Amino acid sequence: MKLSEIDYKLLKALDCVLSEQSFERAAQRLHLTQSAVSQRIKALESQVGQPLLIRSQPLMPTELGQQLLGHYQRVVQLETELVNQLNVDETRVQSLPLAVNADSLASWLIPALSPTLQQQRVEMNLYVEDESRTWQRMRSGEVLACVTSHATPVAGSESHFLGYMEYLCVATPDFVQRFFPNGVNRDSLSGAPGMSFDQHDDMHIQFLLEHFSLSPGQYPCHTVRSSEAFMELALASGAYSLNSRLQVAKHLDDGSLINLTPSLQVRVPLYWHHWQLAGKLMKQLSEQIRSYTQDCLPQQ
Repeated sequence: MKLSEIDYKLLKALDCVLSEQSFERAAQRLHLTQSAVSQRIKALESQVGQPLLIRSQPLMPTELGQQLLGHYQRVVQLETELVNQLNVDETRVQSLPLAVNADSLASWLIPALSPTLQQQRVEMNLYVEDESRTWQRMRSGEVLACVTSHATPVAGSESHFLGYMEYLCVATPDFVQRFFPNGVNRDSLSGAPGMSFDQHDDMHIQFLLEHFSLSPGQYPCHTVRSSEAFMELALASGAYSLNSRLQVAKHLDDGSLINLTPSLQVRVPLYWHHWQLAGKLMKQLSEQIRSYTQDCLPQQ
């Protein structure tokens, strides 16, 4: 099958089903029946001669499906930019699907995006994942760009080093008085509640294992799936936590939080990946993000 033979109407149905994670919602969005959406995907699979959609929970693209979706996302982006340049439809909004880790979203990403949001007509679709997993959204073709801890780009994309996200182990003075009156050590940590983001977040686990020889199950640990709630629970003396320096700096300055382990921190390298043929908007956005993080993220 030649690339020129691809029916983009069929590809749009596949993209819609995966983004909505539902044939019913995809049908509503495309103003079709569920049967018509299903038939379009089957027709596309017949054209390429193999399955493109794994009908599981969640719905997942096959490897070829990922490649076709990545191509489709870039074509849509370039088409929208061309339409805007020709002034055919000045109201047309450019879709901007991005994958980002929660801590970047809660700290530097929005300010970095602000010039684009103010100057361009864009519709963001943010996928929030652990920085080790956002890369998969690029690989699956669901997003045009991602913030990730992976240095190696997906084939057809570019990778740019942004800097290091630094994490400090912090708690309130009240929490320290309650759980660490004799200092932070293996014994005191075994009884103090900490925090992890979700089942994919192993930062807390690795920190305690590497520095204090504590394994999972040997200490209490909350699961809190929100960077903002991480801060709120720590400030409420409900736990100690590893928080990004960007988020805790002002609280360390005013004394509402204490750095429990000044000689220990976690540094996570962050990279910006984007498709090479994603268009003018993505080039502009990439330049803004790289410029902004030069100032707010340590480079060495």
